[in-house]
Amino acid sequence: MARQLSFDLPVRPALGREDFFVSPGNAMAVALLDGWRNWAGGKLVLYGPEGSGKTHLAHVWAETTNATILNSRDLAGLDIPSLARNHVAIEDISAIADDRAAEELLFHLHNLVLAEGNRLLLTDTRPAQVWGLTLPDLQSRMQGAQSIGLEAPDDALLTAVLTKLFADRQLFPSPDTITYLLRHMDRSFSSAIKVVAAIDKTGLEQNRAVNRKLASEVLDKLRNR
Repeated sequence: MARQLSFDLPVRPALGREDFFVSPGNAMAVALLDGWRNWAGGKLVLYGPEGSGKTHLAHVWAETTNATILNSRDLAGLDIPSLARNHVAIEDISAIADDRAAEELLFHLHNLVLAEGNRLLLTDTRPAQVWGLTLPDLQSRMQGAQSIGLEAPDDALLTAVLTKLFADRQLFPSPDTITYLLRHMDRSFSSAIKVVAAIDKTGLEQNRAVNRKLASEVLDKLRNR
């Protein structure tokens, strides 16, 4: 069979509230985000493994509250006082651990947002206690924030995640493909992201439909790397 060229076309993830699947493992986080006006101290830490829905929920919250959403590594050069006039969501906080200048900017932003009476959402893969921030006042404020973790996926949630990942890539797997993946892939959000990307790439290269056979071959290839 002739090899088909594969192009890295942009994947446009659906990040609306209607695209987020609520399950027992994330229902409490969704409820807390819905009750953002009542966050203790005006801030919330949301943590969970890669692909667990933190970014999705942060975007839903930002859309609901007209908040600014940014990555912690992008604080340098921003107008902190202007940012603080709105609600703010900051992702990947531990990425700036040991970066004194970035930590000081976050500390300044944290104080100004709360002083303005606005809300601050902070996300990471791990709870604040292990972020490794070196600015003592910042670390203490992060550890003292109300926090909620997203749990590992159950079958219903992992099914929804796989379905969404395929849909984001405009792929339509056969009915037994997702059932097969649930039984044989590593049960994590990061694994789901990797597997769907590999299936998409292989399907494009080989001009094949997304079905159980393709999924099996891709999983075998990923295990043997």
